[in-house]
Amino acid sequence: MTPVQRLNREGVEAIRKHKFSKAEKLFYKAYLYDPGDAFTLNNLGYVSELQGQIERAQRYYQLAAEQSSDAVIDLASAPEIKGRPMKEAVALTNAPLQINHANVEAVRLLSQGRAPEADLALQQALKSDPRNIYTLNNMGVAKEMEGENQEALKYYDEAASAAQPNATAVVTTNSSWRGRPVSQMAQENAKLLRQHLARAQNVREQVAELNLRGVSAVNRNDLRKADADFRKAYALDSNNAFTLNNIGYVYELEGDQETAQFYYEHARQSMDANAVVGVASRRTAEGKKLFAVAEDNTSRVDTRVAQERQTLQRQNEPVALRRRDNSIVEESTQPPNPSTPSIQPQQQQ
Repeated sequence: MTPVQRLNREGVEAIRKHKFSKAEKLFYKAYLYDPGDAFTLNNLGYVSELQGQIERAQRYYQLAAEQSSDAVIDLASAPEIKGRPMKEAVALTNAPLQINHANVEAVRLLSQGRAPEADLALQQALKSDPRNIYTLNNMGVAKEMEGENQEALKYYDEAASAAQPNATAVVTTNSSWRGRPVSQMAQENAKLLRQHLARAQNVREQVAELNLRGVSAVNRNDLRKADADFRKAYALDSNNAFTLNNIGYVYELEGDQETAQFYYEHARQSMDANAVVGVASRRTAEGKKLFAVAEDNTSRVDTRVAQERQTLQRQNEPVALRRRDNSIVEESTQPPNPSTPSIQPQQQQ
């Protein structure tokens, strides 16, 4: 066995154990021995793919395709390509590359709490492969984080029933799931969510969930759905500070500044105004107390209303007579027109 073969085998074993940094170092050592080895190039592409570096992965896969031969793969992290010619393995990597990248990027966004952005990325991936088990499970996670629990359950159940027994978790927000079947992970996610829904029967939790759904809809620029969710929350609890603030925000986005101001003021005076904002359409509001957010909103709207009033006042001013150089002609200095007869005021006797 050559040094290149040995290093590649050790790297594949490291990937199986989810030691990706170690695998990358081993593959780079093999690359230094032989920069043209197709197996090494393909392995470097795979590691780059797992890291979400799509352009680098494509570059390595392209180089591997140029160097590939009929040599048979002896050891692989994916069982379906073991024993197949190298040419076939390289051809397989290019097809699902974009979908895999979307999932890696989605996991990164989800780990940062950016569920609406992950949702949009996964929607595009599902258009290419509606049955991809990784995409289905990740979409379930995104929907759950957005408060769309029924949608989340639908995606979890689809992932759990997908006939892909060899699909194992590689890039996850929870490291304990790495190497375990994705279908099992989806089943567990669905089970936990159903348990949560069974407990979430009180009004306060329902209001919180509706507000979360509404904020997520705002982040997706779906104001109609956001307004509907906030209205449902308002029907359950008309004094909830988050709901009042959120309704005010929708009015502000729609240009109704005075109504927005009304709701912001009520949110600031609400009993639960000291609660801390968790998820918000403005990231600067997250972690702040709600009364402070509502006060900022009120100040912003006050300023905007004042500006609009000044604009209207300027529009209602009389039209000034201007000279050719754009200077205003004062009425008191305007010379009388000689062709116009002078009319003297008359006093009644």
